[in-house]
Amino acid sequence: MSQPIRRVVTGHDSEGHSCFIIDDVAPHVYQRSPGSSIVTELWKTQASPASNTGVEDPTLSPFRLPPPQNGSVFRIINYPPDSERLPALNAEHASSVDDGSGRASALDKSGQRHPGFHKTSSIDYAIVLSGEIYAVMEKGEVLLKAGEVLVQRGTNHAWSNRSEQPAVLAFVLLDAEPV
Repeated sequence: MSQPIRRVVTGHDSEGHSCFIIDDVAPHVYQRSPGSSIVTELWKTQASPASNTGVEDPTLSPFRLPPPQNGSVFRIINYPPDSERLPALNAEHASSVDDGSGRASALDKSGQRHPGFHKTSSIDYAIVLSGEIYAVMEKGEVLLKAGEVLVQRGTNHAWSNRSEQPAVLAFVLLDAEPV
């Protein structure tokens, strides 16, 4: 299991003064099956421009891979080495596990270079926090290391951690027009 992630969120009190509304471990952690990636939801917005009112935690809704329509999601994903993750992905596809977004049933895995291939209608900013990971496209791949960034623009892609150490990435997903 990955290390819990502390999340500090600011807001406004009843008099309009800035304050801290959340300072705790992020409660919404999702793992589809043992050995698969661990996703920690940090924040979510439902519209753009986003609302900065209220004190409710928007991450306490069911997990979806893409961001809400016209919204965004901020998450950290811990990718175990492919030696652990690939058997989990293959087992998930064999049992047609669905994460609530329709992802498992919507993807045809035949002919894919990696069982983790997926696509969302979003623009994603991915920042490697630790470790290294390959961003795999239908044509080509790039190794990303800690401190490096990938801008994902609605493409079919997969993540492959070929090292023996976890790779931890931060993602901001913004809803986008489908390609």
